[in-house]
Amino acid sequence: MPMMIGFAKQRRAVLEAELVRLVQELPALGVQRLYVTGDFGRHSVDPDTPLEVIVVHETEEPFHRRADFFVDHLRPRVQTHFLVYTRDEFETLTEIDPVLIRGLAIAEPAYAV
Repeated sequence: MPMMIGFAKQRRAVLEAELVRLVQELPALGVQRLYVTGDFGRHSVDPDTPLEVIVVHETEEPFHRRADFFVDHLRPRVQTHFLVYTRDEFETLTEIDPVLIRGLAIAEPAYAV
């Protein structure tokens, strides 16, 4: 892939703006915590970097359907991956779920109630 000078910096600005917009909407949705993870959380952004977040939110939805709620209500303007856990799951799995462990190892807290 050819080097695109300046596009990573522009992408970072776009992701930061989208994160600010999403965080403003979280209280109305009952979100308890939000962590930024992935390449953006690592401060390693390229032109295709998505916004990846871990969300703590009470829900009765099965795990594989939980992100749909946030996509529907927040309508992300950039590619966004939501990994959603209930508070009990989050507290129980932070030491045994490999995906959560890897995500939290580099995560930056972006919102908490």
